[in-house]
Amino acid sequence: MTVADASGRFPPGIDPSHVPAHVACVMDGNGRWASRRGLARTEGHAAGEEALFDAVEGALEIGISWLTMFAFSTENWRRPRDEVRYLMGFNESLLVRRRDELHDKGVRIRFAGRRDWRVPRRVLRRMDESVALTEANRRMTLTMAFNYGGRAEIVDAVRALVAAGTPASRIDEKAIRAHLYFPDLPDPDLVVRTSGEYRVSNFLLWQLAYSELVFTDVLWPDFRRQDLFEAVAEYQRRERRYGGVRS
Repeated sequence: MTVADASGRFPPGIDPSHVPAHVACVMDGNGRWASRRGLARTEGHAAGEEALFDAVEGALEIGISWLTMFAFSTENWRRPRDEVRYLMGFNESLLVRRRDELHDKGVRIRFAGRRDWRVPRRVLRRMDESVALTEANRRMTLTMAFNYGGRAEIVDAVRALVAAGTPASRIDEKAIRAHLYFPDLPDPDLVVRTSGEYRVSNFLLWQLAYSELVFTDVLWPDFRRQDLFEAVAEYQRRERRYGGVRS
C-alpha cells in the first residue's frame, strides 16, 4: 500500500505503483561528518538521529512496509572504548525518547543481532520494552540491526540446524532461511549505503543476493527523505531479472 504526504501529493519522480516493499540502509559517515566540522566522532552519531527519523518519515510517506537500518555491527566493538560506550548509551536513550513516537505512527520495532554479554543489560531491557510496545503495529516494520553481522547470522542459523539434529540432506536454502533471525523478513528490494563507500560491510549477506544496490556520497547525518526518494527513483529505473532474461 502506498500513501501520499499530508497535502495528498506523492513525491515527484516516484511511481506509486512500484515502491519497494523492503528498503535496507547502511548508515555510514557519522565520524567523517563530525571530523570535517572539528567535532568529536560522537557528535556525528548524535546528528545521525535526525537523519534516521526523517528517513523513517519518508518511508512511511511513500508506503515502504519494511525498513532495516544497520545500527551497530559485530565489528563495531573494535572502535575506541569511549565511542562504543557512547553508542550503547545513545541507543538506549534514543529508544526511550522516540519509541512512543514510532508507536503512534504504527511502526513495529524489531532488533536483529546477537544478544550476547557485550550488550549492556539495560540496553537489552529498552529493546525488549520497545518490541513489546509496538509488536501489534503493522504500518511499517523497522528492524534495527544491532550487534549484527551477516556472517554471524548465517553461522547462528547453521548452528541452530545442527543443534536440532537436522540431517545434512535436509539442509537447503529453505531450512537456513527458516533459522535466520527473522524468517518473515522479506529480502530487501533496495539497499542504500551512504558516505561514498562501495561495499556491503557484512550486512544482510543472505538476504541481499538479488537486491538493487544504491550508493550515495551523502554522509549519513546529512541524509534526508529526499535522498531516500532519489534512491527509490533509481531503483525504479532498473530492470530486475533475477538471473533470467526478459522475453
